[in-house]
Amino acid sequence: MAQDYKEDPLAYGDYHEGRRRGEGEDEYEGGDRGLIGDTYRKLRGRYAGQGPTGNPPPNGGPGQPSGLVSGLFSTLHGAVHGIGSELQQKVAGRGKTSHTHSSPYCDQSIHSTSQHRFGSFAAQRSGNDIKWFVDGCGYMWAVSRALEQARESIWILDWWLSPELYLRRPPAKNEQYRIDRMLQAAAQRGVRVNIIVYKEVTQALTRKYLTPTIPRYLHSLLPRHTDQFSSALSQLGLAATFASLEYVESQNQLMNPILSVCSSHTKHALENLHPNISVFRHPDHLPDAQTLQSSFVSSLQNLSLSAKTAATLPLDALKAVHGMNEDVILYWAHHEKLCIIDGKTAFMGGLDLCYGRWDLNQHPIADYHPSNLDDTIFPGQEYNNARVLDFQDVSHWQKNKLDRRVSSRMGWSDISVSLRGPVVEDLRAHFVERWNFIYNEKYDVRKDVRYSRLAFNQNEAGTYQPRPTSSASNQGYQSADYQQVSQAYQPNSQQQNSPQPPQMQAYQSYQPTSASYGQNNQGFGQYYSPPRSSRGIEDDEAEGGSRGFGSSLEGERHHHHQHFGQGIDQMADSVRGRFNDGVQRMENEYEHHRHLHGGFQQAGVPCQIVRSCSKWSHGVPTEHSIQNAYIDVIQRSQFFIYIENQFFITASSDAQKPVRNKIGAAIVDRILRAARAGERYQVIVIIPAVPGFAGDLKDEASLGTRAIMEFQYNSINRGGHSIMEVIANEGFDPTEYIRFYNLRNYDRINSGASIREAEQSSGVSFATAQQQYNDAIELPASYPSQGDDGQSRDYTMNRYDYHQYQQSVQRVNERQRLGSSRWDSVSECYMLGGADIRSVPWEYGSASEMAAFVSEELYVHSKVLIADDRIVICGSANLNDRSQNGDHDSEIAIIVEDPTPVDSYMNGRPWQATKFAATLRRQLFRKHLGLLRPQDMERPNENFEPIGTPNNYDFGSKEDRLVMDPLSNSFLNLWNSTAHQNTLAFGRIFHPVPHDDVRTWKDYAGFYECFFKKADKQAEGKDSIQKPAKYEWGHVVAENFAPGEQGVSEMKDLLSTIRGTLVEMPLLFLIKEDIAQEGVSLNAFTEEVYT
Repeated sequence: MAQDYKEDPLAYGDYHEGRRRGEGEDEYEGGDRGLIGDTYRKLRGRYAGQGPTGNPPPNGGPGQPSGLVSGLFSTLHGAVHGIGSELQQKVAGRGKTSHTHSSPYCDQSIHSTSQHRFGSFAAQRSGNDIKWFVDGCGYMWAVSRALEQARESIWILDWWLSPELYLRRPPAKNEQYRIDRMLQAAAQRGVRVNIIVYKEVTQALTRKYLTPTIPRYLHSLLPRHTDQFSSALSQLGLAATFASLEYVESQNQLMNPILSVCSSHTKHALENLHPNISVFRHPDHLPDAQTLQSSFVSSLQNLSLSAKTAATLPLDALKAVHGMNEDVILYWAHHEKLCIIDGKTAFMGGLDLCYGRWDLNQHPIADYHPSNLDDTIFPGQEYNNARVLDFQDVSHWQKNKLDRRVSSRMGWSDISVSLRGPVVEDLRAHFVERWNFIYNEKYDVRKDVRYSRLAFNQNEAGTYQPRPTSSASNQGYQSADYQQVSQAYQPNSQQQNSPQPPQMQAYQSYQPTSASYGQNNQGFGQYYSPPRSSRGIEDDEAEGGSRGFGSSLEGERHHHHQHFGQGIDQMADSVRGRFNDGVQRMENEYEHHRHLHGGFQQAGVPCQIVRSCSKWSHGVPTEHSIQNAYIDVIQRSQFFIYIENQFFITASSDAQKPVRNKIGAAIVDRILRAARAGERYQVIVIIPAVPGFAGDLKDEASLGTRAIMEFQYNSINRGGHSIMEVIANEGFDPTEYIRFYNLRNYDRINSGASIREAEQSSGVSFATAQQQYNDAIELPASYPSQGDDGQSRDYTMNRYDYHQYQQSVQRVNERQRLGSSRWDSVSECYMLGGADIRSVPWEYGSASEMAAFVSEELYVHSKVLIADDRIVICGSANLNDRSQNGDHDSEIAIIVEDPTPVDSYMNGRPWQATKFAATLRRQLFRKHLGLLRPQDMERPNENFEPIGTPNNYDFGSKEDRLVMDPLSNSFLNLWNSTAHQNTLAFGRIFHPVPHDDVRTWKDYAGFYECFFKKADKQAEGKDSIQKPAKYEWGHVVAENFAPGEQGVSEMKDLLSTIRGTLVEMPLLFLIKEDIAQEGVSLNAFTEEVYT
């Protein structure tokens, strides 16, 4: 029965009362969040006739001569804030309703008018083969195998590509599998390598180009009769305004130089290897300083600055401050992850070929090997924890400032796929469009022989060339097909699918109104030009004959009386000839179809490519077919949705501005339909605990992360319009239908006493030996891989300290019988078949063992949706506006509807799932629950191979049966009890935040800060720290346990209850605070980049 759950804070967010932005505030009166508004309020309070307390200043005080100055600063502030608001409206559409629409047509005539399903540029295609990869180890092994076999072309489209990335581990045994060496070897074989990477924002606009030039110029425009006092205050106001802009830029993650990415290093390191390697960086964010300053100043030359005219500060002038040109904001990124080998084999999904992504399914976060440096898995800076210290100076990759003897790395959970078949042609088309768009925009003028356009026939690919977007070209285009298509994708559609054979229901249940798509979307005859026949039954007269039987007979009637017998013979011959030609044509078309889609009995997997792109990213009208697909699949799901994503920022209505994507509305609509009908329905969502890389969340440097967290909580259970609140307002308990989870794990750093003995014996410190190891492993790709004798070269030769240490530690190990590096990580202990943590040996005393345990969030970077164990959407797109709206970040994804049936259960009843979706979902659930065996990087199996070798999954095993039915009470009890117990254990041992016990900043201080304050800075080696943290970052809060061996035993008993990495998402974290208000807050310039 429906109940009122408004009092349940999990279901109905008790958001910070009266602190919602824009509620009861006059924006002009300093209502914007951030330093601009703060500076305005302070100066206005002092000089505009009121003190900060609201009392008038005394007669003759400094507040009196304030007319011009107050007006000047007020209007300057108003102009800045107004332009920031307009800038935001340009990007986010504030003041307008959401621009989400499920049909491919747009009433504002700015979007692609493709007639393919979901408004995609590409049709759904049959005849494909596809397999999944969970985490980076198997995926990157498969990529290395494909790169080895490349013979013609390698195309890579990545957010970031790291030339020194090892695709196989450990590096000491796999030097040839570093990606730059593999690309160099391919280029030397004659393979053409084309790479596109995102070009990061390298300079903050205001700091570099406009301050202090523009404030001085504006001040010079004051009337000559202005008194000195007013002139000084005007100068102060101008300085404060531009200092505010500068400060906003310095604190904004996206306006700041992105130190963790270095596309310049990627380009030059790879292009220097061979002329066959070409690398494009895009977009170019900034004009040169002289052009920008000249444009800005020229727009002000005729401006007479006064209290009256300051408000007329031209919009274009301040737009230039933030690089806004032709209504395009270039703070968005190319975010696709795509690799195509020889135009036949493709890899795509969430994994970039860059540092920090390679990982095993048990996710070890310790990689300290005192007994053998060659066992190192994560060399150099790739031993990374971005919450403590992000990548620094990646062009010198071997230099790592994060001390692996003390700090853990951060694990990386991700998903990608490999595929082959007709759908690869659509990926090729996407890459060629992007390459040629960038070439025309910036590389054509260079006339460099290295760069050239790529040739590709889009019609052969079956892709849809977007129509012009001018209003004239779209008038009257709403054809009958448009009516059918648009009706098929109404979010609240109750349309029922017609009965279908069981083997077809598996993948056709999600195809809206197949009748309206039969002609436009199959793609038959579009992938290649169909073979020409001699003369078919329906051949045209232009091909040299009459049309059809009727015309042939009509032609004979003219001579009927004179040549009756001859006419009959000719007619018979004509019929026979045309019949034979028709049969031949049908045979040719069958062969053509078989070539593209497989035989009719083995049609392969239907797949469709969808994407987010627009004019800035791809030179095309805006396409947001990924969002359309998400909405439609959610609406049409019958029982169950599983979402695993890096972000969860979405809107249930237009009231949640500036968020525009309506995936949340689709979730709410589908849950309410189930609730009102009394049906069982479940949505499970896994996202990172901290959706960014902030250390101390209270630190001002964590603004971006707090802003994202605020938007996410407002999407989930706070703010008045969230998913849970809307469901609760309808009288239903939202926790019965949707729940959110995070991932977290632990490990032990093997920093025992043997290392000190080895250091003393060798006279070489571990740090020095490790650095020489890194230097050897990270030698440039140009370093010869073979010696003059043709034998593999020892990359560690001439590394005296490294060899000296290795020999000493080997002697120590033999004497102490420590053996191998078996227990340098204990991450297997929470996985299937792993050792009990209570039985794992430790040689160095209880105190040091307690301090050796570490924990960190397991960062979720996947971008996958699985519905009913039948359909999968997997790609690069996050669940937020940046990825889903099309006009922000560029993205690509694939919709997989495998027809291969798998007998399963759903809600306790028999259910026919499909192989690809069911095995992927079960593999993920088993990993999160610790029901998979630890992965061995040196023992590859079928799941390490590229497409052509199917995924290996153990159907029918005990662990498989436990996760088979995602709606059964037994599974949900296992899932929720595991998450709850893991959460309790991690909370007591490590005190991680976010946590449900932390509902205010005061709680935050008592639960976290008193133990770890400045621990992140301490791990970075910041010299300015006067008082060190009580405990190292991520280490055990030892005072929660008894001293000595008893305390270690208590801690291990609790650790032994942890299975897998699943934990509850803390929906009550800082629920009584405005998360983003503490420190430097959001403002009109920056808010949009976080959604």
